[in-house]
Amino acid sequence: MIDVLTTLAAAAPAAAEAAGSFNGNFALGVAGAGAGIGIGLIGMGAAQAVGRNPGAFGNILTIGIIGMALAEAIAIYALIMAFRG
Repeated sequence: MIDVLTTLAAAAPAAAEAAGSFNGNFALGVAGAGAGIGIGLIGMGAAQAVGRNPGAFGNILTIGIIGMALAEAIAIYALIMAFRG
């Protein structure tokens, strides 16, 4: 029984490191998926808005690009946090 506990205690740091890596990778995956969905929704909304009012194309394009940049920034923050920890 003591041998089993000693073996498990020796393997604990490696398991903790693997779990931390999983959490960071999972967070990065979720943030990437969220950024992709957000960019898709922004693009869809911009296309619909231009279809309804073609004269406002310039304003809609500007707002759409800013919105896409903000959505992509979330994925970049997650990338930094995933490899930081």
